[in-house]
Amino acid sequence: MDNQKNKIIAPVNIILRPLPLIVTDEFSWYAVYTRSRHEKKLMELLLEKEIEAFVPMRKVLHQWSDRKKLVEEPMIRSYCFVKVNFKDYYEVLNTHGAVRYIWFSGKPATIPERQINTLKVITGAKIEVDCLPDTFKPGVKVMINSGPLIGVCGELISIARKQKVIIRIDHLNQVLTVSISPLLLDIEP
Repeated sequence: MDNQKNKIIAPVNIILRPLPLIVTDEFSWYAVYTRSRHEKKLMELLLEKEIEAFVPMRKVLHQWSDRKKLVEEPMIRSYCFVKVNFKDYYEVLNTHGAVRYIWFSGKPATIPERQINTLKVITGAKIEVDCLPDTFKPGVKVMINSGPLIGVCGELISIARKQKVIIRIDHLNQVLTVSISPLLLDIEP
């Protein structure tokens, strides 16, 4: 019994990141990091709460030992994009599946509207797209002048001796790669 009285319990140090104070009534797009495989469910829950949310999806052919199936999966894993103002900012974090906002330079990183629109165009086009970590050197700036991705801007680079267009997503350290004929590209000045 005396041994239990003499035990010292070490204090637990908890480091809390200060919560950002968003004082604007303007709506901005933010990237929310999600629990594993919760991207689509989080989007559905946020839409039920009337919070604008978007998860870019793509169809991928999966092969099992007995069959092949076309499966819809997130283009960018573990991310859901939300358009919120200060009123709904914390409501997103209180939704099942949301882990945290992506931060950049000490504040939640805003994603430009033009990049969300580009993601929506790519999602709507039935083309093959891959998402990779952004380890690429800057390429030649191009704009797609024809086809389902008309008006989309990106960079022309070479991957495995093939010409591809990459679209960088700010603050996520991710790029989308698309194979496009050089005849459909205009070089931007």
